[in-house]
Amino acid sequence: MAQSATIFAASQQPLRLALLVLPQASILEVAATLDPLRAANRHLGREAYRWRVVTPGGAPVPLTCGIELPSTGPLPTAEGADVLIVIAGYRQSEVATKPLLRDLRRLAPRFRALGGIDAGGWVLARAGLLDGQRATVHWEDLEDFAASHPDIDVVPDRFTLSGRFFTAGGAAPATDLMLHLIASRQGAALAHQVAASFVTTPRPGAEPQITATRPDPRLDPRVAQAIARMEARLDTPEPASATAAALHLSPRRLEQLFRANLGVTPGAYALMLRLQAARRMLTDTRHPLAEIALRCGFSSASTLSRAFRAEFGQPPSALRRA
Repeated sequence: MAQSATIFAASQQPLRLALLVLPQASILEVAATLDPLRAANRHLGREAYRWRVVTPGGAPVPLTCGIELPSTGPLPTAEGADVLIVIAGYRQSEVATKPLLRDLRRLAPRFRALGGIDAGGWVLARAGLLDGQRATVHWEDLEDFAASHPDIDVVPDRFTLSGRFFTAGGAAPATDLMLHLIASRQGAALAHQVAASFVTTPRPGAEPQITATRPDPRLDPRVAQAIARMEARLDTPEPASATAAALHLSPRRLEQLFRANLGVTPGAYALMLRLQAARRMLTDTRHPLAEIALRCGFSSASTLSRAFRAEFGQPPSALRRA
């Protein structure tokens, strides 16, 4: 993985960061970005990292959990920082307004490095800053992100470093990214201390966000492998018998394992994954229902509607209107 900018190099100089937090971002992603830096300062006994929070208009921003995050000012007050990190979540296409994108393009050259957490990558891309770079966003949005920005090398990694830019796919990858920053600047020993403070283990950026190589340890490994196959085939679901055959199991044995581990059949679990994916697309995108149906493995919009109503008690159209 290529190193990103000079901020990821050994240094005793304080690093100044500005976080541009957009409305409907997650408080977990803000904490995942800042708390490792706070812990690094505590272990070092000095301010190796300094930060400020800015918002589009300078006012407190509402987060997904319902609370408001205070701000030190609007985006232009981020000037003077070494690094600008954009943290965004839901409705980024609405909250990242044209004036904000214009200011972001204008100010971008004044920072040594720029980053995006979760949908922050979308915001940087919409500002035209990521063309020709490697980048990632949350795994639920990767396909749409790649289709919308063909000039970006979109990867499913937990986090990416590319030139002056870095991106992370969500809260846990943001923590991994900050631990990597700490290790790069102050050494692996400090990064290990910080990780231990949060009872976590750093994961490499190149590791996929969703992977069968690190399954849920509570699940039978064969169930985890089956789930990975289902997640990879949402648009072209395979029969449970084919999944069982791929894992060298009988269909009956696969069903026994699923019932013992998850309390449902393989077919029911695969359908739940597809319906959850459809629900995310209905709330987070403007794709037509027919397209959502095909991308989630349903033969038609009406087939999706029937399954959706049976699972959630309302048709897709009602959820989208809400």
